[in-house]
Amino acid sequence: MHPMLNIAVRAARRAGDIIVRSLDRLDDVKIETKAGNDFVSEVDRDAENAIIQTIRRSYPDHAFLAEESGHTGGKDGEAAEYEWIIDPLDGTTNFLHGFPVFAVSIALRVKGRIEHGVIYDPMRQELFTASRGGGAMLDGKRIRVTQCRELGKSLIGTGFPFRDTDNVDKYLPMFREMVVKTRGVRRPGAAALDLAYVAAGRLDGFFEMGLSIWDIAAGCLLIQEAGGLVGTIKGGTDHLETGNVLAANPKLFAQMAKTLKPHA
Repeated sequence: MHPMLNIAVRAARRAGDIIVRSLDRLDDVKIETKAGNDFVSEVDRDAENAIIQTIRRSYPDHAFLAEESGHTGGKDGEAAEYEWIIDPLDGTTNFLHGFPVFAVSIALRVKGRIEHGVIYDPMRQELFTASRGGGAMLDGKRIRVTQCRELGKSLIGTGFPFRDTDNVDKYLPMFREMVVKTRGVRRPGAAALDLAYVAAGRLDGFFEMGLSIWDIAAGCLLIQEAGGLVGTIKGGTDHLETGNVLAANPKLFAQMAKTLKPHA
């Protein structure tokens, strides 16, 4: 395992421990509303601080882009050569309700390109990792996307718009198309885990709009290293910038794009 990926794993496990320990005191967790249905808790912040502290011990000069604290570190006005992209608790709403689907997501961007990624599910203690050119792993074993060839035989993951409700009108026809044309659509509520599941072959594909880079950076690398394709619903490659993501195995990617694009 690459040394930087190893540090990310250590940081993710430390954050996961904080999250799991907090489950016993959910009624006492302090919560703030960022916007609409977008929440942040003290657990998000504690987990994020633990991640940043762990990484900084080994890489004090690296920059960070984290969901709660934003941009930190690096040189002002200059693009960072090494930038860690962090979602300390993807699925905060699930966590606050005790619904056991949430994860820690950490990615490292080097000279503008995602090179390493970790997604850690602290409830199942499952660790998904990837390094560019090194493949994708689940608990140290190689994972691959599915070989499903037909949309009608696929299981697809998605997420409902919650930050930008303007996307709802675009999304509902997409959702209907997928419900009608697939074996099923699942919406667990943690995009990072959904992407990890595509990489691991548990889902055949995934689509969602309005995500943030920290939701998807690690998961997109996992899928690419597991042999899958990632892009936007409209056919672009700027998914990290737009947050509009389409991911699937190569056989289904074009079929999903053809089905969803008219509504995007």
